[in-house]
Amino acid sequence: MMPYLLLCIGCIFFIVGVSALFSPTAQFWDISVVQLLSEHRNPAFDHLSTGLAFLGGMPAVLLVTVLWCLNHFLNGKKTIVVFIVLSVLGSIGLGWLLKWCFDRPRPPEMYHIVNSYGASFPSAHSVYAATLAGVALLIYRYHPRYFPIAFVALLWFGMMGISRVYVGVHYPTDVLAGWGIGLIWTSLLWLGLLTIKLDKNKLFLDKNLNEVKE
Repeated sequence: MMPYLLLCIGCIFFIVGVSALFSPTAQFWDISVVQLLSEHRNPAFDHLSTGLAFLGGMPAVLLVTVLWCLNHFLNGKKTIVVFIVLSVLGSIGLGWLLKWCFDRPRPPEMYHIVNSYGASFPSAHSVYAATLAGVALLIYRYHPRYFPIAFVALLWFGMMGISRVYVGVHYPTDVLAGWGIGLIWTSLLWLGLLTIKLDKNKLFLDKNLNEVKE
């Protein structure tokens, strides 16, 4: 149930984000939201948002991924390690490929309070945040502390997306598309691995591999 729910939500986010690229009205609201947030900045939110910009970037995400995978690897959950690695690397590749394809200019530089790289659409930080959140929601869905984990995961990807608009380097629709890509890729990958039973596939065969039932 969970992967299908994430897939549906991701599709809605992505469709809305892409559709807005071709709607003058949506583009007007995009820049209006960026301008509105820039007019209501304060030092506390500035520091929080710049911190999130660092923590949600690719280097930090890759570091978290390595540590996360190491934890599961040491616990013998190699299939989960494969899922995490493919989720993160795949979403990074998809996000940057779509940046190149759409090549949407960023909001005007006068709104920027952090450095930015590449095109605006989709928001890479939002892709990464949604991917990590989606992975957490899926692999810990039977965990005794699932609800606190889910709360933190959803708070993380929500704050990350909003902060990208707040710092002036993305439009809201960039964020929606980024969230959509992360959730779509993660849920499809989970369903695909579940279908082919990756832990029994010859490519990943290991006599010491225990079946993971999260």
